[in-house]
Amino acid sequence: MEISKNVPTTTVTRELADLAKPTGNVYESVMIIAKRSNQIAAEVKQELKVKLEEFSTYADTLEETFENREQIEISRYYERLPKASLIAIHEFEEDKIQIRKIEE
Repeated sequence: MEISKNVPTTTVTRELADLAKPTGNVYESVMIIAKRSNQIAAEVKQELKVKLEEFSTYADTLEETFENREQIEISRYYERLPKASLIAIHEFEEDKIQIRKIEE
């Protein structure tokens, strides 16, 4: 998953009216952001799992477990990434999220 460089890594105060503009309803906007955040979190988790599986060894006891420098660096990289919710809000503000309404 490619993450934009200008996504803030800390929380930022935002105007609720600005979040509500695309949908007309702040709660609907928050639900869209929450769903996208869950998608991003799942993608990042799967990506990390695939990368860490390369280093996995099946040891019989805890004494046989050892640390791998590359594995630690990969984990640190993912820890430094912005939270999924911040990425989702940024995508929502940049109109990068496709919204489909189901009409009844």
